[in-house]
Amino acid sequence: MTNLLAAVVADLIAITVLVYALYFRRHFRRDLVLAYIALNVGVLAVTTLLAGSDVGLGLGLGLFGILSIIRLRSDAITQEEIAYYFIALALGLVNGLHPGGVWLAPTMSALLVAVVYLVDHPRFAATTHRQNVTLDRAYPDRAGLHGALATLLQAEILHTVVLDLDLVRDVTVVDVRFRTMPKGDVVDAPFAPMTTSRYADSLSS
Repeated sequence: MTNLLAAVVADLIAITVLVYALYFRRHFRRDLVLAYIALNVGVLAVTTLLAGSDVGLGLGLGLFGILSIIRLRSDAITQEEIAYYFIALALGLVNGLHPGGVWLAPTMSALLVAVVYLVDHPRFAATTHRQNVTLDRAYPDRAGLHGALATLLQAEILHTVVLDLDLVRDVTVVDVRFRTMPKGDVVDAPFAPMTTSRYADSLSS
């Protein structure tokens, strides 16, 4: 009983810190706050009951896995929000099972929250970004594409994935990962002036 009580208290503290102190203050999406807490508490309750009954624990966890997949497919959420989703799930499982000594579940809960705090810290890779960009010119060659993106974004282009190359409409849609440049740095890239000029004209029109 002491083990279970410690696990429940650890879970409630961990999910509160995870959702309110970390997620909401960094990503500001109120609807997922309820989703994370409901998922965590639900998994905690059902896992605790299944762990002490004759019902197969694997069956119960499998059902929650199916529900998690349905939830993730039902709405557009970012990869960061998916990570918080699974940490909330993991906290419920760890504390619902509360294996080992009375210290183990609280320690694992604290470790999970600490990992999220460090990895999702705003200062971690703060200058690296990902964005979908639509260019008003078709770029079949990678050098020209990188040059246009470097001048348009004023950034160092790290990686690109062309999502659509339309030679008829003269359009390129690209998923670009880039690192922002320090102020004052000038990007000298081939083919970029034409693209940025047309981009500026489209904004002014």
